[in-house]
Amino acid sequence: MDMLKTPFLADMMRLSKEIYAKGWGEANGGNISMRITPEEMFPFQHCLTTGITTKLPFSLPELAGDYFLVTGTGVFYRNIADYPHESLGIVKISDDGNKTTMVWGYTSGGRPTSELPAHLLSHAVRKKNSQGKDKIVLHTHATNLIALSFVLPLDTRVVTKELWEMMSECVVLFPDGIGVMPWMMPGSLEIGHATAELMKSHSLVMWAHHGIFGAGKNMDQVFGLIETADKAAEMLLKVMAAGGKKQAITPEELKALANAFGLAPLAGVLD
Repeated sequence: MDMLKTPFLADMMRLSKEIYAKGWGEANGGNISMRITPEEMFPFQHCLTTGITTKLPFSLPELAGDYFLVTGTGVFYRNIADYPHESLGIVKISDDGNKTTMVWGYTSGGRPTSELPAHLLSHAVRKKNSQGKDKIVLHTHATNLIALSFVLPLDTRVVTKELWEMMSECVVLFPDGIGVMPWMMPGSLEIGHATAELMKSHSLVMWAHHGIFGAGKNMDQVFGLIETADKAAEMLLKVMAAGGKKQAITPEELKALANAFGLAPLAGVLD
């Protein structure tokens, strides 16, 4: 089977168009990674080669043997669907969890995104926490969430509560809230470790003045999470511009809503 006909590449190409259409992927902003198990990759072994091997700056034995479909460094979202061989690539984690080897794609001499270490650290956390269900890490420049990071305190509980109050769907879709971190150097190990730490408790992590990290079991779920949070942020910005809230969904109503869906909202937000 042609690698481009695999469900995981089809999903990556489809959602990259959606991200660009949203205005979240200007120029080479943002990146996506998808974990693929050895079993899922087995039917496509004939498509793989052995390319450049790179030593990781840390060891991730929990990802040993896994494959990752990753956007390339400098890649424009708008070009991914039209030029998948050049824009995307697959790397394999070594059996000791210390190295990556390019095994498909990047045909124009490209390499994985410079933020691959941050992605892998988050993947390791989410794989463990979800018993292997979470396979996607998406970093994108969601416009309204970035704008919100300039006007709200950079506090997880404050931002979470404000977003939950905007739409009933928010507490249902991300009851674990949105982790918030201050601006940090993109592509650094520091930001990767800080993001992974928040990913232990949150499926969404805001990089202040930069973008959002989302994790989940498939592309539609993660895109939907970010889309919902960004719409709530847009509504909040409009409400603030119109003079502020006169009323909102109350903490008691949000607790009742979460309870109706059998969810436990992030502790401390509604107290």
